[in-house]
Amino acid sequence: MEMNSRASLYYMKFYCSYFMLLCMICKVSCTTTKYFTYEEDAPGTEIGNLSQDLKIDPAEDPETSFKFIQKTNSIIHMRQIDGLLTVGEVIDREQLCHRSPRCLITFDVVAFSKEKFQLIHVEIEVKDINDHSPQFTRNETHLDISENAPLSSRFPLDVAVDHDVGDNYVQSYQISHTNHFAVEVSTREDGEKSAELVLIKMLDRETEEFYTIEVTATDGGTPAKSGLMTVYIRVLDFNDNSPTFEHNSLKVQLSEDSPIGSRVLKVHAFDPDAGINGEVVYGFIEGSPSDVARVFQIDLITGEVTLKDSVDYETKKSYELHIQASDLGANSISSTCRAIVEIVDVNDNAPEINIKPMTSTSDRVAFITESAAEESFVALISTSDADSGPNGYVQTSLEGHEHFKLQQAYSDTFMIVTTTTLDREAIPEYNLTVISEDLGTPPFKTVKHYTIRITDENDNAPMFSKAVYDVSVIENNIPGSYMTTVVARDLDVGKNGKVSYSLIDSKTPDGSPISTFVSIDPHSGSLYTLRSFNFETLKEVEFAVKASDKGFPPLSSTTLIHIRVVDENDNFPYFTYPVLRNNSADVPIPFNARSGYLALKLTAQDEDSGVNGELSFHILEDDAKLFSVDKNCGEIVLKQKLTAQCGDILQIKVSVADNGRESLSSTATVRFVVTDTGAQEDQVVVLLRSKDEETLEFDVWTAVIIGFAGCCALLLTAIIILTVTCTIKRRRRNFGRDGLYGSTPLSKNNPGSSNIYGGPNAFLRSEGDSMQPLYEDKSMDFEEKLFLPCKPFEQTFLWQDERYCLQRSGTSNTDQLSVKDSGKGDSDFNDSDSDICGAAQKRGLTTFQPLARGAFNSAGDWKSTAQVIQTRNMHIPPGSAYTIGFAPAPLYNMSHVTPHSWRDSHSKTNMMNTQRPAQSFSRTGTLPSYSAHQTRRGMTGVQEQTEMVKDVFLGSDSSEVATTF
Repeated sequence: MEMNSRASLYYMKFYCSYFMLLCMICKVSCTTTKYFTYEEDAPGTEIGNLSQDLKIDPAEDPETSFKFIQKTNSIIHMRQIDGLLTVGEVIDREQLCHRSPRCLITFDVVAFSKEKFQLIHVEIEVKDINDHSPQFTRNETHLDISENAPLSSRFPLDVAVDHDVGDNYVQSYQISHTNHFAVEVSTREDGEKSAELVLIKMLDRETEEFYTIEVTATDGGTPAKSGLMTVYIRVLDFNDNSPTFEHNSLKVQLSEDSPIGSRVLKVHAFDPDAGINGEVVYGFIEGSPSDVARVFQIDLITGEVTLKDSVDYETKKSYELHIQASDLGANSISSTCRAIVEIVDVNDNAPEINIKPMTSTSDRVAFITESAAEESFVALISTSDADSGPNGYVQTSLEGHEHFKLQQAYSDTFMIVTTTTLDREAIPEYNLTVISEDLGTPPFKTVKHYTIRITDENDNAPMFSKAVYDVSVIENNIPGSYMTTVVARDLDVGKNGKVSYSLIDSKTPDGSPISTFVSIDPHSGSLYTLRSFNFETLKEVEFAVKASDKGFPPLSSTTLIHIRVVDENDNFPYFTYPVLRNNSADVPIPFNARSGYLALKLTAQDEDSGVNGELSFHILEDDAKLFSVDKNCGEIVLKQKLTAQCGDILQIKVSVADNGRESLSSTATVRFVVTDTGAQEDQVVVLLRSKDEETLEFDVWTAVIIGFAGCCALLLTAIIILTVTCTIKRRRRNFGRDGLYGSTPLSKNNPGSSNIYGGPNAFLRSEGDSMQPLYEDKSMDFEEKLFLPCKPFEQTFLWQDERYCLQRSGTSNTDQLSVKDSGKGDSDFNDSDSDICGAAQKRGLTTFQPLARGAFNSAGDWKSTAQVIQTRNMHIPPGSAYTIGFAPAPLYNMSHVTPHSWRDSHSKTNMMNTQRPAQSFSRTGTLPSYSAHQTRRGMTGVQEQTEMVKDVFLGSDSSEVATTF
């Protein structure tokens, strides 16, 4: 039996998941099948075959199976393949059902055939066999009967008990042969048969005092069985009268909820005798059932029967009382009365609810998959009420959610079925309430809460947070660097909601697999680079990432990753024209090339893009100062006409630089070879001069103009010396002992002066009333500033119709002042005589731009356009060189002429250029070092100014003065 139980449990677990899926999809039907068997049948005895009775042929569907829906004992066995029911173990009906008239074994079976589930309610009636003999409670009993007992007097006998039921119960009583007594059998209210001895012949104690009678109780079985009891009768001397009951038989009703002590009935017996022979006492006859003595009690004097213990209709529906009345006289003859007490049912029992889930061992929780179809079976509900009549009629309802309803299976058994399809992601769990209520007054209600949990199906694919991920990666990245993280969410749970990431195979524009460029963490979705990107070969790439869950079958979704490679300035520009060999090129140039002749147009290329690919051209070295270049288009033009003095080979060094944050550049050497071929008339000529300037040709007027310019230069020199002297005297109080190079490099300046170095319109910006120093020399970790003395040139007006440039050069150990320019109106970056170019900026130059074209105002002052542009603070050792460069321009002493407007100044200048010779000069001088500055601190103001003028105009060892007339 234990092995059968284990096997049943094994099959139950094995097919749990199988039924869990399939039974929810099919419609549910119910059939009741009834069988019978006899108790004591041997194990293996066939009871019935469900497949035959339900006309289910297992041969047509190999998947046909039968399964208990609830856990059963081992009494009944069922074969799974065809539903054959057999006896599992010997059945003892008396132990199983006691004395119940019908003994039923009920259970529910689920039959699966042809993709359909069928619910079968099975009822097996266990029929009784005559396996018990009737037995009396006592083997012998004694009776005292008065000799004057009247005929037909009755004397109850003990009831024989038989555990069998029906025909196998006691059916008759017989007594041994006697002439004075007979036996009479009657049926009691509970269906049991009782026997009484009836006096059929008068007794005579004097004739026979004792009688022995054997009473035999026989059942109706085949063969019949019997029980024997011996009755010993003693004949007593008579008492004339015996008590007589008013009613020999009574029937009363007692409510089951009657309290203890309640009056049940009252009997009365009359004895006409007087005295003690007429005093009647009452009691239950000897041998009354134990439950009668336990539940009832009788008053000896009054004959009132009261309730001694509570009664329960559901336990016992009626009681039969045998009450005996006897007088107190000698040889008293007692009489008996039978009273039937019927228990009346009241509504004292609440309905009971029993829920049997389909796929769970718990009575409070059921599971159903979210893929179950409409009207899928979930659980079986059985209701019962121990009360009878309307008190036992039960109404059942289901509350909690409209997705479930009750469907009657049979009798008081219902099924919980679905009303629609389910979605775990929307509602993962349902809390239902089963309510059963009887029809009693007042009604009893039972409420049972029930939970239905929805099991997950892989019905949701992972969803990415973005349809497209835009990622920027700077080229030349380190392989293995992090790019971004993609995130996908799956609403399912467990394995169905566990997401993994992978790359979808694709090709980059160059045909390489995408898996060689990027990798992805399958768990976190983080993307990493596998190689260094190159913007010049791969500007952008797109690929797809797939997110898959672990369900079966797995679901997935994709997102698009768009990687944009950000350009980095990692490519040097290079010249494409002229074609270079050993980083140099020879370019022919006609011997008669004029000023403005387009000698060469440089072209270059940079693989980078954007500002990293914007190119500018510069001339780094041009010893003859013959060429200038347009920084944007790369056109190299002559600044003056070629002469024999220029030589046969003109060599310059050019550079091309990009505009990246950290600019990259390339250089090349261009050698212009002077050829005998003359310049073509249709040769492109670029004029760099402004339209206000006229080209000076060496004609007849050239000598006149040059001579006049020389005179003006001498006059201007005298004026400058005089001006310096006067200024020193006027400002000596302001300079004091510190002088030009002291702690206050520049003293206050007259805002009304037209000095090109000081005042509101000067080269240098002022803060308050004092000028900021342009040059300051410190020995350790300093910030160098370049300055020009403000006073020696106070009365000198310099004008040039282009911009000036002040720059610092770190090419020598001396401070040099260079006053020179191409005179062709070049820009700062295209001036061949200037070191201001892209390469110079890389060296951290400190520049300022004095004045541009049109810098006069109506008052004759210069417009405040000059400013110092400090590009970088550098740590330069003492003695670094500084170069100041000016474009060559005519110098005039304008102390006596003050133009009132720009037009006046401009017209007068033109007149002077045409009427008087102009003087131009080029000056290079070495500024004194910091030690010289300290020495001069002890000089007077006049001495300081004089020394300054000497340094600037007379020069030192390296000074060079060139004056052309």
